[in-house]
Amino acid sequence: MDDRCTGCDVARQLAPELVVQAGRRSEVVRQPRTAAELADLNAAAYACHTRSIRRRSGPLDPAADPYPLAIDENVLLCGHNSRRTAGANSYLLRRPGGTQVMIDTPRWSESLAARYEALGPVTDVLLTHRDHAAHGRRYADRFGARLWIHEGDLEFAPDADRVMRGTEPITITDGVVAHPVPGHTEGSVLFLADDRYCFSGDTIYWSRTAGALAVAEHVTWYSIEAQAASLARVAPGLRFEWMLPGHGDRKQLTADRMAEQLSALVAHAGRLRPGPVDFAAHRW
Repeated sequence: MDDRCTGCDVARQLAPELVVQAGRRSEVVRQPRTAAELADLNAAAYACHTRSIRRRSGPLDPAADPYPLAIDENVLLCGHNSRRTAGANSYLLRRPGGTQVMIDTPRWSESLAARYEALGPVTDVLLTHRDHAAHGRRYADRFGARLWIHEGDLEFAPDADRVMRGTEPITITDGVVAHPVPGHTEGSVLFLADDRYCFSGDTIYWSRTAGALAVAEHVTWYSIEAQAASLARVAPGLRFEWMLPGHGDRKQLTADRMAEQLSALVAHAGRLRPGPVDFAAHRW
């Protein structure tokens, strides 16, 4: 792991037995011993937005690039995270009929776009908020897809094809609904699909430290109190099994257990008060 590492946590999510936190950065604590561990480390290397995981013997092996990587039968992790989105994860959601929706974006690359499109036409590119908007227009144009963003963050994608407004749920396509949740940013949105998947951007994530759903209370650009109010408003209508954030761990639970987690998070968030942005205080 070279010194460009920003400690974004992506590699630790993908290869938790091999990559650990070391202060503000990550480090590889040992070499892979099995084919499965090698695959995990390659997944981490090809997701790392600074390409900080390197082989001593030479460059990464392109044949070992696993992306897009299946998480569930209808969701794939795009990998190839971008410096311009703070290393955020992005996803492909498969829809009936063979089409796909992209939620946030990986780094821009024509070859990556062709790879994703080979799995099926991409009809929509959904941006969860401004921090993840950098490559949205380029991917949408490449796919001939509609680009979506909320009006609260419109200045970061001013040429979006669809602008979500207000705080009421918005249907994107069959089975996919946007829930505006101002808080992390003014235009933050989470996307629910099929009462199974929650693509939460930076609004909610699974915290390994807490063993629970969490909000990034120390990295809130708009208002933690607005975020708490947003969660209290939308939580009763959310039903899902998979938490799929831009930053932080993914997690699958039963829908009932996830609802319990969400209820506890609403109560916790309601007790939070504004404070300065402090990356050092954030807990993964």
